Amino acid sequence: MTSLHDLRGAVAIVGVGQAGCGDASGFTEMEILAQASQKAVADAGLTMQQIDGLATASSSSAMWGLSVVEYLGLRPRFMDSTMIGGSSFVAHILPSMLALASGQCDAVLVCYGSTQRTATINRAAIKKARRQLEPQPYEDPYEPLPPLTSYALAASRHMHQYGTTRTQLAHVAVAARKWAQLNPEAYARGPLSIEDVLNSRMVSDPLTVRDSCLVSDGAAAYVMVRADRARDLPQPPVYVLGSGTAMWNKQISSMPDLTVTAAVDSGQRAYRMAGLGPQQMDVLELYDAFTINTLLFLEDLGFCPKGEAGRYVESGAIAPGGSLPVNTNGGGLSCVHPGMYGAFITVEAVRQLRGACGERQVAGAATALVHGNGGTLSSQSTTILGTADTL
Repeated sequence: MTSLHDLRGAVAIVGVGQAGCGDASGFTEMEILAQASQKAVADAGLTMQQIDGLATASSSSAMWGLSVVEYLGLRPRFMDSTMIGGSSFVAHILPSMLALASGQCDAVLVCYGSTQRTATINRAAIKKARRQLEPQPYEDPYEPLPPLTSYALAASRHMHQYGTTRTQLAHVAVAARKWAQLNPEAYARGPLSIEDVLNSRMVSDPLTVRDSCLVSDGAAAYVMVRADRARDLPQPPVYVLGSGTAMWNKQISSMPDLTVTAAVDSGQRAYRMAGLGPQQMDVLELYDAFTINTLLFLEDLGFCPKGEAGRYVESGAIAPGGSLPVNTNGGGLSCVHPGMYGAFITVEAVRQLRGACGERQVAGAATALVHGNGGTLSSQSTTILGTADTL
């Protein structure tokens, strides 16, 4: 291998699984992680004993990977427990590809689980502890409401700079809900109108509760192997064509420009590795923790000019029947969002490329872009997936 482009298509995702999505009352986060992992491994036609690589992370445990190893009974030769927020489970893809390509391991399980909705743990106490353990000196003195305040700041700047409106943001939430209504696994499937979003409770101006992701339980997992092995497994392989991760800051107050994220870099790295561009993407799965995320990533990943995403989504382009299918499972806004979301968008992209999404299936989908976001627009990771026809 002389360049990352040489890795294009060398690894495939061959198994996916989800568990406990929405409300997982009575289960711990480790238990639903195990359920999703077992589904993914079985979907791949493998056994847990054949998994010798692991990538996982948690926002509540510094040595979460060791706990997962112990609980699942694994003895991995490769481990990645990098924690950069919700993008972690997209960022885990490239290191896993390198480990597989080098022969360090033969099958990597990427997994995540959280019972954020039903756990009895005191969230206020956690936030207070984080301020002591991980102080943010330029923000903590002002006592923001994390992460809402940060995303509201980015939304306010986008509105000021480009004339983006609250109605345009509302179109993102409504489009996500329309996709969720086609997905029997989605947690929020009830009717949602533009007026519903605009009139819902304001949580951090200009973002309402309907501009904000769900607080849900959920676990997701997927399995990666080398391409030569993937052809012999039961499911149609979904190949990794390109992947890139970029980080510019942690605190949003340290962003050079509140309307431009590191997705500009991660996207270009993924496109370059894949030898493809935005115009070749059939499906987009974007980390929509808040409605402003979708606008920023559509722009930074090259699907419309900077400042134009508001008008683009207002046209109906990203909703079912539009020109660019975005967040086809309903996204973090309407499907599932258990603290970190990156594994779920990867699972949805794989299902779309398998043609296994029922009513919400995008006809003829051969390529999918998955984009993860972590922290407060802090880390960005982009992966491009494709069917065998794209190799």
